[in-house]
Order: sequence, then C-alpha cells, then structure tokens
Amino acid sequence: MTVTPHTAMTCAPVACAVRSISEAAGSLPLHIYKRLPDGGKEKATDHPLYSLLHDAPNNFAPAALFRTQLMADALLQPYGGFAQIVRVDGKPYELLRLDPRLSSIVVDYSNFEPAYAIKADGKNPAREIPAAEIIHIPTPAYDPSRGLVGEGRDVIALALVLERHASRLFGNAARPSGVLSLKGTMTEDTLKNAKAAWQASQGGDKSGGTAVLPADASWQALTFNSVDSQFLEMRTYAVAEIARLFRVPLHMLMQVDRAQPRSIESIGQEFLSQALLPRLKSFEQELELKLLTPEERSQYAIEFNIDGFARADLLARAQALSATVSARILNPNEARQIGFGLPAYEGGDVFENFNTSSAHAGGALNAGNDNNQEAA
Repeated sequence: MTVTPHTAMTCAPVACAVRSISEAAGSLPLHIYKRLPDGGKEKATDHPLYSLLHDAPNNFAPAALFRTQLMADALLQPYGGFAQIVRVDGKPYELLRLDPRLSSIVVDYSNFEPAYAIKADGKNPAREIPAAEIIHIPTPAYDPSRGLVGEGRDVIALALVLERHASRLFGNAARPSGVLSLKGTMTEDTLKNAKAAWQASQGGDKSGGTAVLPADASWQALTFNSVDSQFLEMRTYAVAEIARLFRVPLHMLMQVDRAQPRSIESIGQEFLSQALLPRLKSFEQELELKLLTPEERSQYAIEFNIDGFARADLLARAQALSATVSARILNPNEARQIGFGLPAYEGGDVFENFNTSSAHAGGALNAGNDNNQEAA
C-alpha cells in the first residue's frame, strides 16, 4: 500500500482530522497587536501587516483559505507547509503559498540553520530560497523529512486497506467468494474458460441470479469466518489510531465512544489545548520571526484570537462577556465589539457594570439619588 499525502486524504478519518485542525486555524481571526507600556496590547490596524494577515495575503486568496491550506500542508507534507514572502522596498508586500504539487521543497538541517531549496524538475533547475524569504510551518513529525503521514504510514495504510476491502465486499453484493469445482482432468485453458464464463454470468451486478452449471461442476460458497466478523471492530480501531496520530479527540472524527465519561465541552477544550494551540503557536512565532524586524518584535505581536471558538454558542458568549464586564476586565464597548461586532455607544468606555454597580450614579441601585453616601 503506497501512502502519500494525497492518498492519505482519500482516507476519511485522515481527511477529517486534517480538516478539523486546518479549518479551525483558517477560521480564527489573526491580528497584529501593539504592546502597551502597562503590559496590555491593542490591535495595530495601522500597521502594514494588519491587512496582509487579517484580510488577504495576496490579490487572489483570502486569508482564511491561505491559512487553511498552509496548516493542511504542515500536517500532511514532508517538512511542513511553505509560503514565499514577496518584498517591495524591503517590506512584506504579499505572501504566496508554495503548492506542494507544483513546488517540492527540501530543507537542509546539516548546518543547524535550515537551508531551503525547490527541487529541480523537467522544466526548471533547482533553486535556493533564502530562509528570510520563506515562511515555514513545520510538521509535527519527529523526522521532518518523512512528515506526519510518513511516520504514520502503517496506521493510515490499515485504514485504507479496510476501506478498499469494504468497497470490494459490498461491490460484490456483500457476499464472500466461493469455489467452482470441475470434475476430471482439466487443462489450464479449460479452467480459464470456466472461470470467465462464471464471472460473466455471476460477477458484479449480476451476482445473486440463478446459476446454471454443467453436470461435472459444483459451486461451494464460502462463509464469513471469525476474522470477517471482527471487521467493524478493526475499522473502529483504525479510526482511533488516526486520532492518536493527529492528537484529535475521537468525537472530532465523528465517532463517539459511548463509554466516554467526559462532556463534549471538556473534549472540545482538549482539542483546543492539545491539537490546535501547539500548531497555532508555531504559526504565530514563524510569522513574527519572518515578517517583523528585530526592533518590531519588542513592540508588536502576531496572535490568533481563539475567542472565535465561543461565537458558535450565543449563550456561552453572552455569559462570558457579562462576567468580564462585571469583573471590570472589559468595558461594555469592548464586550460589544468582541462578542457581537456592535458599534460603541457613548459612556460605554467606563469599566463598570451600569446595571449592577451601586457605585455608579446611573446604576440600578442608585436610581433617583445623587450617589451621595451621606444622603443615602
């Protein structure tokens, strides 16, 4: 069984695991923030990189698609995913994903600092790329030259073999093969002709019909054995092995273990902390290293906004924002913008909850007074 990044994606559990991570990375907002003297940060919307990272890295691919494809490359391809930085006057102007189908990248680690080159093909010679001009999202594999698919080849091959076996089995009307016996001494040509005649009348969509055998022939159908009866369990095991390979919770591969004692929410948090966050952090730090100058790295940070995961649950989002406003972590205008994309309103920049704070003159507990403690 030949397993490549492209054949691996024909395996449904692998495709589901890769899409779970890559599409999550593509759907999360990516911002560049300016570090503030008090230790906080704010969006640097006036920085030239902001639109490049948040909106579109070039004039033909939106940012979400670019990040999704680059993360998928990192999970599937040897060495990981790559994008070339196009600079104008020394500043990043656009980012171009290097499609592994068109540009095969090799990385040389022999001199500690990685050296990048595009392999030669029939039309173009080999071409080196300076490390400063390429974004490299590394594979999580221990051996980068093999990639995660190469290291998990046997696991993926098992799932592919089981899928193909199921396809052949049900393509034959879910009936196992049998033995056609001919009496007497038969030549090789006679056996070939008998087999061809049987398959022509009983093979494929003609199976299950009435068979007519000559007097000196007999047919014995084979029945399922104990190995066949464990086929479903083997497929379940193969899916679990792929989940382990990509560190994705089993329910993310659309297979729910009934014996799972934890809630879906806790498993979702496990996916975020173990499968997604390590990949996002690697993505963020590579962008900071290659797109920001050494001086800018002390002033700016490039980060994914993982709060986007809460958008799917309106109640959870509203409750979380209400708690942050009450705790004076966010003011109402910040909560409106983060959670619902609503515009600011006058007076909403105050770090108080107007509905519950008795310290505020307009609070519900102080309606009708002038907030004078002596008068109260």
